[in-house]
Amino acid sequence: MSSPTPIKRSKSKHSSYSSSSASNSSLSSIIEPPQSLFPSKGEFLRLIAVLAIASAVAISCNHFTSTSKPFCDTNLDPTDSFSDSCEPCPSNGECYEGKLECIYGYRRHGMLCIEDRDINETAKKLSEWVEAGLCEAYAQVLCYGTGTVWVRENDIWNGLDEYKFMQNVGSDHTTYVHTKRRAMETIAKLLETRTYLHGLQEFKCPDALAEYYKPLTCRTRELVSKYALILVPVSVALIGCAVSFWKVRQRRYLSARAEELYNQVCDMLEENALRSKSVDGGGESWVVASWLRDHLLLPRERKDPQLWKKVEELVQDDSRVDRYPKLVKGESKVVWEWQVEGSLSSARRRKKERDEVKSDEGINTNLNQSGQTLKNLKH
Repeated sequence: MSSPTPIKRSKSKHSSYSSSSASNSSLSSIIEPPQSLFPSKGEFLRLIAVLAIASAVAISCNHFTSTSKPFCDTNLDPTDSFSDSCEPCPSNGECYEGKLECIYGYRRHGMLCIEDRDINETAKKLSEWVEAGLCEAYAQVLCYGTGTVWVRENDIWNGLDEYKFMQNVGSDHTTYVHTKRRAMETIAKLLETRTYLHGLQEFKCPDALAEYYKPLTCRTRELVSKYALILVPVSVALIGCAVSFWKVRQRRYLSARAEELYNQVCDMLEENALRSKSVDGGGESWVVASWLRDHLLLPRERKDPQLWKKVEELVQDDSRVDRYPKLVKGESKVVWEWQVEGSLSSARRRKKERDEVKSDEGINTNLNQSGQTLKNLKH
């Protein structure tokens, strides 16, 4: 009976301990805040940066609003314009009763007057247009001696009205005149100037700048004249080489063609002589040289007397051919005759004869084989 009692006590102690630990953990969870409640290190730094920027912007706005002052009048004494009661009037601006008005060609940007972009672009294009016109005219003078060198200021001023970009300026006459004045100021910086009667100015394109406006033909002519001492000898040398090469090539062609014609002349003379001396032959053993020339030469080759002259030289050096004058049809002609007695046939004719013999032998062999075949079939 005494054993169950301590067991129950132990259970009570265990249950009381567990209940106390659970209550402690719940209490600590209530007291300790969650980890997501506090920002991380990186988020904390970004938060500080945002706060700093916002503070700077707020301070700056407060400063400008608190320190904004009216502008000092333009006609005010310069010593008074530096007072603390007003802001000095900026350059390119006119101030009256504390208000700022920028002059033509400038626009307000904060407390300053800056140049108008549209007017600047138009004035720049005007100056480039005038520069191109004057430099092209001066380039014509340098190249061909005709054109205009110096142009009066009044002519340029009136010519600006014709430029197509002036329509972008608008209908305001003051702005229109200001744009032209700005263009003239730029032109005066780019071009050469001189003063003539009544203090008016004239403008001229600089020589260095006019070089870029010269036509291509003019530049080429100037380069040729500048380097003539070098180009002339080189050109003469090239032409001489070309002529020499053509002459050598023409000489080789004439020699090769003359030898070809010479061989044809020998073959024709030899055949004509053999035919005239044969039993059933007829005709003369000689041939008129001019007839051979007209027969062998092409029409375009007859215009070159050097070709047939070389053939005649080759024939003259050949001892197998006799050359003598003969009266033919009442006219004296030079005839050529092949010497049959005691002469050697030309290599071309010997080759031709060998080819004919081989051809005849081949024909006879074929006929014999055909005859033998027919005999075998009969038996």
